[in-house]
Amino acid sequence: MLVDFNHGSGFVYGRDASAPEPLGARINTRIDAALEAERADQRPRDYLGASRIGEPCARRLVYEVTRTPPDPGKDFQGRTLRIFAAGHVFEGLAIRWLRQAGFDLRTQTQAGGQFGFETAGGRIRGHVDGVIVGGPEIGLAWPVLWEHKALKASSWSDTAKKGVQLSKPVYFGQMQIYMAYMGLGSALFTALNKDTCELYHERVPFDPAAAQALSDKAVDVLRAADTGDLLPRIATSPDFFLCRFCPFATRCWEDRA
Repeated sequence: MLVDFNHGSGFVYGRDASAPEPLGARINTRIDAALEAERADQRPRDYLGASRIGEPCARRLVYEVTRTPPDPGKDFQGRTLRIFAAGHVFEGLAIRWLRQAGFDLRTQTQAGGQFGFETAGGRIRGHVDGVIVGGPEIGLAWPVLWEHKALKASSWSDTAKKGVQLSKPVYFGQMQIYMAYMGLGSALFTALNKDTCELYHERVPFDPAAAQALSDKAVDVLRAADTGDLLPRIATSPDFFLCRFCPFATRCWEDRA
């Protein structure tokens, strides 16, 4: 770092351009590169996942199903992959805590695989976090679907205030699809605040109409993918907030169809 010794304050004016990159940055660059390489080696999905059907923009889902490359620089970066990995760790903790509290939470079938379903010739699939088949008397009729999310503080607070359907419609849709195809009448949604470890729990009843609408939407997406069509955009302007964060925004708005 450069210090101006002509001033009594000793203010630091910036890093010497010839100085090596800080130690932390050098380590993180390698960690992120390893995570990105690991993801690149994974076999891409050849189906529409139930966790994505609730995505508000059907056109984005067509891009995903057809494995359309995201805009340059918009693919998952190392930091995002670290967030995903941390989410799995938090989920493991929540599973342990619920079991210690007396809930019979199953995360694997007797054969050792995840609970889930597939339909439409395997082109629509879903794998659930778990199913609670028994537990303390808390006003729930077992069994129930169990879905867990680890959220940053602001997102967690919004969910706890508004409820999952309003705050996190994609998660709500995910649970509706799971319940429909697994024959479950309700779900327990658990959200963990990653900053404070507060837990929010919400019973989510099965909504047949919502599940049917989501199922119909999934079929529309697959048909569009098969015929090379693009479904309508969710907005009329690229300034729409969902478009600003979409990894296909440039491609989408350049194609004026």
